[in-house]
Amino acid sequence: MVALVLDQLSKQAVIDRITRGEVIEVLPFLDLVHTANSGIAFGVLSGSGVIVPLLGLVVLGIVVVWFARHPFTPLAWLATGLIAGGAIGNLVDRLRHGAVTDFVSVGDFPAFNVADAAITCGVVLFVLIALFAPEGKDGVDAA
Repeated sequence: MVALVLDQLSKQAVIDRITRGEVIEVLPFLDLVHTANSGIAFGVLSGSGVIVPLLGLVVLGIVVVWFARHPFTPLAWLATGLIAGGAIGNLVDRLRHGAVTDFVSVGDFPAFNVADAAITCGVVLFVLIALFAPEGKDGVDAA
């Protein structure tokens, strides 16, 4: 929920204060921009209509089902919350604006937003959980 709220507040601030296409230099390697992305990461599947939101809902469903099956795995709630909050934040943008508002630009890397950062952190945490969580039912040590 925190990721969702921070995402939506930051995107609204960008929409209200930065003209689309405008670039504001914060640091030599960090800019604030106002862009619209109708695709997924790096603009992949741009202009694909309902496919991207449906794909987001499928991924969100998979994450929620995984969490329901592993509720006691250490930090599973955090990984699930980050991924779900980010996915819902970007879905809200797609429904309201037809595209996701991206605004953080670091060097030559494509612009991103708080939802994208939350999803990325959640996926990294999910991978770490999968690799290092204790063995046994729901992450509880079988010993």
